[in-house]
Amino acid sequence: MNATELLANTLSPDANTRQLATEKLENASRENYPEYMLMLSSVLVDESSPLHVRNAAGLALKNALSARDSVRQTEYSNRWLSLNGEAKNKIKQDSLMTLGSANQKAGTFASQVVAAIAAVELPNGQWDNLIEILLGFVNNQPNTNLKIATLQTIGFICESIKPDILALRSNEILTAVIHGARKEETSPEVQLAAIHALYNSLEFVRDNFDREGERNYIMQVVCEATQNSSVQVQVGAFECLVRIMDLYYDKMALYMEQALFGLTVVGMKHPDERVALQAVEFWSTVCEEEVELALEAQEAQDYGEMPERESKYFAKIALPEIVPVLLMLLTKQEEDADEDEWNVSMAAGTCLNLLAGAVADAIVPAVIPFIEAHIRSEDWHYREAAVMIFGSILEGPDPSVLTPLAEQALPLLINMMADNNVHVKDTTAWTLGRICDILISVIKPDVHLHPLISALVNGLSDNPRIVVNCCWALMNLADQYGLYYNEDDSDATQNGPLSPYYEGVVSALLRVTESSSNEANYRTAAYEAITSFLTHATTDAIPVVQNTVVSILQRMEHLLSIQNQIVGVDDRNNWNELQSNFCSVIICVIRKLNVGIQPLADRIMTLILQLIQCAGKTSTVLEDAFLVVGSLASALESGFSPYINAFLPFLYPALKAHEDTQLCTVAVGIIGDISRALGEQSAQYAGSFMTVLFENLQSEILNRNVKIVILSCFGDIALAIGTGFEPYLETTMTVLRQAGAVEPNPLDFDLVDYVSQLREGILEAYTGIVTGLKNTDKVTLLVPYTQSILELIQRCLADDERTDSLMKLCYGLLGDLADALSDGQIKQFLLQPWVAQELKARQRMSPECKKTMRWAREMVKNATT
Repeated sequence: MNATELLANTLSPDANTRQLATEKLENASRENYPEYMLMLSSVLVDESSPLHVRNAAGLALKNALSARDSVRQTEYSNRWLSLNGEAKNKIKQDSLMTLGSANQKAGTFASQVVAAIAAVELPNGQWDNLIEILLGFVNNQPNTNLKIATLQTIGFICESIKPDILALRSNEILTAVIHGARKEETSPEVQLAAIHALYNSLEFVRDNFDREGERNYIMQVVCEATQNSSVQVQVGAFECLVRIMDLYYDKMALYMEQALFGLTVVGMKHPDERVALQAVEFWSTVCEEEVELALEAQEAQDYGEMPERESKYFAKIALPEIVPVLLMLLTKQEEDADEDEWNVSMAAGTCLNLLAGAVADAIVPAVIPFIEAHIRSEDWHYREAAVMIFGSILEGPDPSVLTPLAEQALPLLINMMADNNVHVKDTTAWTLGRICDILISVIKPDVHLHPLISALVNGLSDNPRIVVNCCWALMNLADQYGLYYNEDDSDATQNGPLSPYYEGVVSALLRVTESSSNEANYRTAAYEAITSFLTHATTDAIPVVQNTVVSILQRMEHLLSIQNQIVGVDDRNNWNELQSNFCSVIICVIRKLNVGIQPLADRIMTLILQLIQCAGKTSTVLEDAFLVVGSLASALESGFSPYINAFLPFLYPALKAHEDTQLCTVAVGIIGDISRALGEQSAQYAGSFMTVLFENLQSEILNRNVKIVILSCFGDIALAIGTGFEPYLETTMTVLRQAGAVEPNPLDFDLVDYVSQLREGILEAYTGIVTGLKNTDKVTLLVPYTQSILELIQRCLADDERTDSLMKLCYGLLGDLADALSDGQIKQFLLQPWVAQELKARQRMSPECKKTMRWAREMVKNATT
C-alpha cells in the first residue's frame, strides 16, 4: 500500500480500515522517523494529491510534533530536534511552500505544521528567521491564499508559544497582522485570518498597548472591523474587543466614550446571533472586571489603604443603554433549545447576573418595570424572562433593597411552579432556589414554608431539569435555614421550622434517587439535597437520619451483590456514581450522629471494605470509601481500633499509588484521621506510617502537593503519640528544615503559591511536634531545633505575600514554642529583636490572627522574664 492510500484510509468511514491505517502509520513513525516525516511532507506539498489526503498528511505531521501530554511533548520535541538538518530543512520548505497552495485549505493544513515546528524550534533558539520569512509572505505577496495561510500560521504560533519568546518580534508581528486586518484590505478571508492572529497576539503586545499612538491605531482597526461586511470578521473583531477589555481595562476609558459603548450596544442587537453573543460577552467581561475591582477596593478600605487600580464604572455609566437590550434578548428563548448549546438569551441572563454584581442597587429600578409588566404575560417568553431577571439580580444589590420585593414576589413565584410551560417552571424553580440561598429571611415559616415545600416536592416528579432545580432549592433551604435558625437559638437544636417536613421531603428525595437514569444529573442532585437535610437535622428529626442511613446501607449491599453482573461501561459508571453518592450520605450521617453511629459501625466497615475490594483501580470510588473510613475514625475515636488491622492492607497500596495524586492525598489524610482518633494507642502503627510517608517524600513521581499534606501529617502523628515520636524526631526535623529552606522565584507565580502552601504544611508539622512534646519530660528534645524553627517563622512573617492563615500559624507556633520551653532554655532566641518587632499589631491582620498574636506575645513574655 502506498503512502497516499494509507493516508486516505486514516480518514475512512470504516473503523477497522481507519484503525489499521493509523497503526501502520504509527509503526512507520517508530521504525524510520526521518523517512516517515519526509514522506508526509512530500504528500502535503504535492498539488496533484487529493485534498483529503493532504489533510491527513498535515494532520499526521502535526501529531508527530505536538502532544497534550507534557512527557510525550518532550519526547516528540527531542525526536524532531535530533533529526538531521537536511531532512528538517526539506520538511520546513515543503510546509512553507504549501502555505501558498492554490487550494486554500491545503494552506491551512500547512499553517498548523509550520506552527507545530515553530513551537519546538523557537524556544530552543532555532529557525530564527521564520518570523522574517512569514512577514515577507504577508507584506510582499499578491498571492491571497499565501497571505491567509501565513496569517493563520502567525496566529497558531502566537497561541502555542510563550509570549516572552516572541516579545522581541512583537512590533513586526503586530505590523503584519494589523496590515491584514485594515479596512483597506480587499479580501475578507485575509482580514479574518489577520483578526484571528491579532486575537492570539494580544497578550504579548503589552508594550505596544502602553504607547498611545500604537494603541489608538490598533483600536481603530479593530473597531472598524466590527463594521466589516463579513459577519465572520465582525465576530472576530468583537472577540478581540472582549480580550482587549480583559487584558487592558485600565486603558479603555477614551475608547469606551468615543466608540465602544455605541458599537457594543448596536452589536448586541445584531440579527446574527454570533455577533450578538460576542457583544454581550464584552459587557460580561466589563462587569467581571468591575466586580473584581470593587472587591479589591473594599479590601484596601478595610486595611486603610488606597487600591492599586480603580474602577472606571463603565457598567454603571452604560446601564440605561445596555439593560433594555439585555431584557429584549432574554425574551429570545427557543422552545426546544438544547441547554448545552449557548445562545443569546442564556448569555443575556449571565450578563445581567454579572451586571447586578457590578452596579449593585442601581440594577433594581432598571429592571423592576419589566418584571411587573410581564411576569403575568400571556406569552411564555416574557413570563420566563421576567422570572429569570428577578432571579438574576438577587446577588449584588443590598438585601434590604431586595427583601420587600422578594416578599411581594414569593407567593406569585410559588404559584408559578404550576405554570403550564416547562421553561417557566424550570426558571421559577431556579429563582426559588436563589431566594432560599441568598434571601432566606424572606421565607417566613408560618406563611411561606408549607406552600413552598409543597411546590418544590411536586416539582420532583416533573421534567429532569425541573427536578434538578427543585433539589437545589430544597438543598439551599435546608442549608440556609440550618444556619439562620440554629446559629443563635440554643433551643433550635431540639426542633426547627423544617422539622414537620423532614420525613416527607427526605422520602420524596429518596424516591427520586430510585431512578435508574441520571438525566441532567437529577439523581445526584437529589442525593446532595438529602445530605443537606440530614446535616441540619434537629434532635426531633434524628429518627429520619437513622432510617435514611439504613436505607442507603441496604442499597449499597444490593449494589455490591450485583457488581459481578455489570458488563458495559455505562453500567459500570452508573454503579461507581451511585456508590459515591451512598458514601456522601454515609459520611454526612457519621458526622451528624458522631459516636451515635457506633451501632452501625460494624455494618458500615464491612460494606466499605467490600466496596474497596470491588472498586479495583477506580480511584474516585476508593477516595469516597476512604473518606467514609476517615469520618468513622474521627467519630468513634478509640472505638475505631477493632477495624484498623482489617483496613490497613487496603490503605498501604493507596499510599503507594504515586501516580494517582487525589487518591494518595486522601490516603495520607486517613493516617492523620486514625492518629487523631486513637491518640497514644496509634503509636503501634506510627513506625509503619512514618516509613511509608518518608518513602513517598523521596518519590520522583508523586505530585509535590501531596508532599505538603505528608509534612502536615507528621504533625498529626506527633501530636497523637507525644513522646512516642522521639524515634522519628531527628529525621523529621531534617526533612522540615530542608523543605523550609526552599525559596521561590518571585516571577514564577505558581512556585510562589506552592512555597506558601509548603510553608503552611511545615508550620503545621512543627506545631504538632511541639504540642505533642509540651508538658512532657522529653520537651527539651526541641531545643536543638528551635533556631531553625524560628528562622522559618521569621522568613514567613517577612514575606510581603504572606497569607493570613500563614501568619496565624507562625504566631501560634511561636507561642507554643515559648510555652513549651518557658524555663529559659530558649530565652536568647526569643529575645532577638525581630521577635518583639513581629509581635506588634499590623494593619493587615484578621481579628482571629490578632488574637493569636496577642496570646503568643504573652507566652514569649512569660518565657523571657
